[in-house]
Amino acid sequence: MTESLNFFNKTPIRWGVIGCGGVTEKKSVPAYQITNGFEVGMVMRRDAEKAKDYALRHKVPHWTTDAKEVIENPEIDAIYIATPPDTHRFYGLQVAAAGKPCCIEKPMAPTYQDSLSIYQAFKSKGLPLFIAYYRRSLPRFLKVKQWLDEKLIGEVRYIHWQKTKQPSEMDLNGSLNWRTDKKVAPGGYFDDLASHGLDLFAYLLGDIKEAYGVASNQQGLYSAYDAVTGAWKHESGVVGSGSWNFGSCKREDMVEILGSEGRICFSVLDEAAITLENASGKQSLEVPHPEHIQQFHVENIKNHLVGTAIHPSTGDSGLQTSWVMDKILGNL
Repeated sequence: MTESLNFFNKTPIRWGVIGCGGVTEKKSVPAYQITNGFEVGMVMRRDAEKAKDYALRHKVPHWTTDAKEVIENPEIDAIYIATPPDTHRFYGLQVAAAGKPCCIEKPMAPTYQDSLSIYQAFKSKGLPLFIAYYRRSLPRFLKVKQWLDEKLIGEVRYIHWQKTKQPSEMDLNGSLNWRTDKKVAPGGYFDDLASHGLDLFAYLLGDIKEAYGVASNQQGLYSAYDAVTGAWKHESGVVGSGSWNFGSCKREDMVEILGSEGRICFSVLDEAAITLENASGKQSLEVPHPEHIQQFHVENIKNHLVGTAIHPSTGDSGLQTSWVMDKILGNL
């Protein structure tokens, strides 16, 4: 959602973090700490020992095991929710009630309906809401968007994403993993990984207006789906398809965008070059990610909050991605 530009006329803007799992160690929280005008003032984790350890290692002045202490703390201006998706609605509604801007880890919630509840809570109060689809802010994908906008492959006709991987040791031994627990992530790794690509494709090619799919649990290793195939249509008329299989013989992550005069290829999740082929030949570019991969996403949050730019990943776009995912999974 894009309301409330120039929400703050003060710095530093002090962030509270709910959830201190793996994503916060290098990808996100350090990005908040190095962003000019931002500070991380408090973190929460249910395990007191782990919360204290995290705060000490990341030099965060305050920690707690109670999310309400973060959300309702008058010294905290904004909240970053970095918990598994089944708690996003629970904490998001509390943040909205407290009247504070929020960034929620992706996916926005396990279902479109939960995402809609979050969206409406923030929209009704005119509060900024961001979703951590940080690929919309990464230079690698901005270069792809530039090629598309410059029509270097002519009129875009079709996009396809093939994402496969072998089952992990954790999958095979039945270890606890929220990413494959249907109560937390009904689509399994599709929820966690495919959401990044589907959101990115909407950013590159425009909103998706139709989506369909089939899903299956082929291996029986966990309760969530492990094989999903989908098809969709963008408002522009571009059609797309994707296949996500997490019991394959090999790891693959390849996107191909076909145009009337060429094609662009790239990976959504893996470190790989982006390539452009057209009448002028073939070029391949290595565009590295920053050390803290959410850095540009977080900087864009700061720019949005102080009124200098509109963030590319807001509640509006996050909600649309939730709708597409539920349509592909057959839930809508």
